[in-house]
Amino acid sequence: MALNRAEQREATRQALLAEGRRRFAEAGYHRVVLAEVARAAGVTKGAAYHHFNSKAGLFRAVVAQVQQELGEHVAAAAERHEDLWEQLRAGCRAFLAAGTDPAVRQILLVDAPTVLGWDEWRAMDEESSARHLAEALTALAAAGTIADQPVQPLARLLSGAMNEAALWIARGGDAQGAEQALDRLLEGLHQAPGRPGQPASAALRSRPGR
Repeated sequence: MALNRAEQREATRQALLAEGRRRFAEAGYHRVVLAEVARAAGVTKGAAYHHFNSKAGLFRAVVAQVQQELGEHVAAAAERHEDLWEQLRAGCRAFLAAGTDPAVRQILLVDAPTVLGWDEWRAMDEESSARHLAEALTALAAAGTIADQPVQPLARLLSGAMNEAALWIARGGDAQGAEQALDRLLEGLHQAPGRPGQPASAALRSRPGR
């Protein structure tokens, strides 16, 4: 069945995105040539410029795609749990594990901040993974699972730490060690049930016989 013009345009766009993503992940932004992406995708260089204006435009679209997928992956990992605290832990672990994906490592963590600029990269991160993290922390504070506090600075501290840890894992760091360190970091926020302001670890130490 023949595609109509709108379907053809979308098919061309998706072919360019897929080939661009593969090349950006394997070679890094600066080694990719837009004309070669177009040729490998089976379209003209003019079509690539029509859809994305430039190599930077194609890269920006690829970053948005990878960011969205990562955010959905983190949210799906969290939603497997009913408990709010376990949702946070699962989401954070899923984000760290994503650092082993070449697209996440090279495109999001290495190239995006320098190619797009810090402000634009942060805005895109905020719209995907960071937004989910802030929402999770807000729910935990409302439930009394963590101390009532301004959520935005806490979300940025945790997001920055996890971005660095994910990049470290991607470069050969100990994934299990990073996950254990993350658990210890999160546990410092976790309040004991019925004891506002007291971390769960402190509550355990204060029990008789301990």
